[in-house]
Parts: sequence; C-alpha cells; structure tokens
Amino acid sequence: MNFRPLHDRVVVRRLNAEEKTAGGIIIPDTAQEKPMEGEVIAAGPGARNEAGQLVALDVKAGDRVLFGKWSGTEVKISGEDLLIMKESDIMGIIQAPAKKK
Repeated sequence: MNFRPLHDRVVVRRLNAEEKTAGGIIIPDTAQEKPMEGEVIAAGPGARNEAGQLVALDVKAGDRVLFGKWSGTEVKISGEDLLIMKESDIMGIIQAPAKKK
C-alpha cells in the first residue's frame, strides 16, 4: 500500500464478521452489522501538543483494535476497502490471550 496517514490518523482494515451465530444460524450479508474490530495497517507519526512537541501514537501497524460503530471514513485504496480514522476513535487494543501452561 502506498499511503501514509498524517498526524494522528490511522488506516484500519475491518476484520470479517461472523457469518454464523452461536446456534448455527447463517446470517446473510445484507443483515450483518459491520464489524467494529480491525487491524491497523498504517499509523501517522502522531499529533502535536500545545508546546509543539510530537506525541507518538499508542497504536502501530499490526495491532488489532476495537473502534466505534460509526468511526472513520471509508476509502478504497489499491482496490481494498479501508477505514481512515483518528486515534481518538479507537477504543482499545485487543491483546492475544496468554497461553496456558
């Protein structure tokens, strides 16, 4: 991808929604809600504070994140549907569960 977001913006790829419920019912595409989980593809350098210093973002490329239902702007880059949003629209980073011994 030849796109670099500016300031505190991030590029996110939505993760695919489940097509089946826990009970085994298949949900058609038209009835599915858009997933609120995604993977950060690219992140800007950060925002500037009142002193003019650059404050780095907490997210980085490869992070799985949870964001608001109506967050971001949908764009098509290199034929792929992506979201561009501010870091403040991201609710948190989803961390992999610890492996059991």
